Amino acid sequence: MNILAMILGFAVVVLVYGGANVYIGRRLYRGLKHVFPAVRGWLFALVYGVVALTLVLSFFPLPGAVRPVVAWIGAYWMGIFVYLFLTVLAADIVLLVGRLVRLVPLPVPGAVRFWSSLLAVLCTAGITGYGTWHATQIYEVRYEVKLDDPALAWPLKVVLISDLHLGAAGSEGRLEEIVTRINRMEPDLVLIPGDIFDDDFREIRNPARASELLGQIQAVHGVYASLGNHDGGETFPQMLQFLENSRIRVLLDEHATVDGLVTVIGRLDSSPIGEYGGLERRAFADLLPGLEPDLPRIVLDHRPSHIGEYGNDVDLILSGHTHKGQIFPANLITNLLFTVDYGHYQKDPAGPHVIVTSGVGTWGMPMRVATNCEIVEIVLQ
Repeated sequence: MNILAMILGFAVVVLVYGGANVYIGRRLYRGLKHVFPAVRGWLFALVYGVVALTLVLSFFPLPGAVRPVVAWIGAYWMGIFVYLFLTVLAADIVLLVGRLVRLVPLPVPGAVRFWSSLLAVLCTAGITGYGTWHATQIYEVRYEVKLDDPALAWPLKVVLISDLHLGAAGSEGRLEEIVTRINRMEPDLVLIPGDIFDDDFREIRNPARASELLGQIQAVHGVYASLGNHDGGETFPQMLQFLENSRIRVLLDEHATVDGLVTVIGRLDSSPIGEYGGLERRAFADLLPGLEPDLPRIVLDHRPSHIGEYGNDVDLILSGHTHKGQIFPANLITNLLFTVDYGHYQKDPAGPHVIVTSGVGTWGMPMRVATNCEIVEIVLQ
């Protein structure tokens, strides 16, 4: 049943994606035809179709030399496609209104189609160019969280990063700066609530260098991580070995007492894209026995959709996953889908604090529009 649902879901997505590309391609071709009447429709359709197809093909296994090229083009095309669709649609809405109020004649002149298409392309180029640059900028966010019962013996500086997506376009290029910025904060503890990888360990171009850099993170009490929905699959054993080599302790639905200061509980993701080597997420009640009653409890749970699961049994929940939408207007959608898709939240004074980060990396398109890549500093008191 789950496989059938996945196939049907994929088919619907492909049909919608295909229809949207037909709409964009037809609109751009009609504008281009006005200036370059010799352009052949079949040639335009072939070039446009091949580029659009890279996004679909990037989700399938391809020959070694071909896959990186297809994945790179597909990643950038994802962002370009989104903004081409929005700007072309906006142009057509303006033309429709113009026709209704009789400012634009019928049939729409070829020159009007050309200039509106050109404007859509230029707006898309500007937005995606800005988004690509903005994704390389790493911001620092700071929260102060007071834990009352049980209280900490002394303030603890925690650095939170999420959604590195190692293997995705642009992911390894920013890793050295991320580690440098973390160490500059002089953290007591570094916590990573998932999506360290991007589905397939083999997508990392230089895993030895990436592991070396992550191993250089300096935290007084160590680095702990949980797994996200992109951290499983066929290469799961390699992922675990990589993290061990990087001196990152992964908590697989288990807890660790950190030098008698806090208890960190790492959850498996509830809906991983690949399997966790036979491991499955357990009920939180099964994890409660054995927890130190007199120490603050910090949960690493990749998705913020499970915050209601913990009641008042924990003190702080750290999540990522949402990317805060990563690009506009997806940030509006995540805001509707989650109780908290970003920032610091506490339902009531007796409940746990929740902090959701927009992540330090990107998924799919290496772009950020109306959201930031960030490293979070949390001072626990």
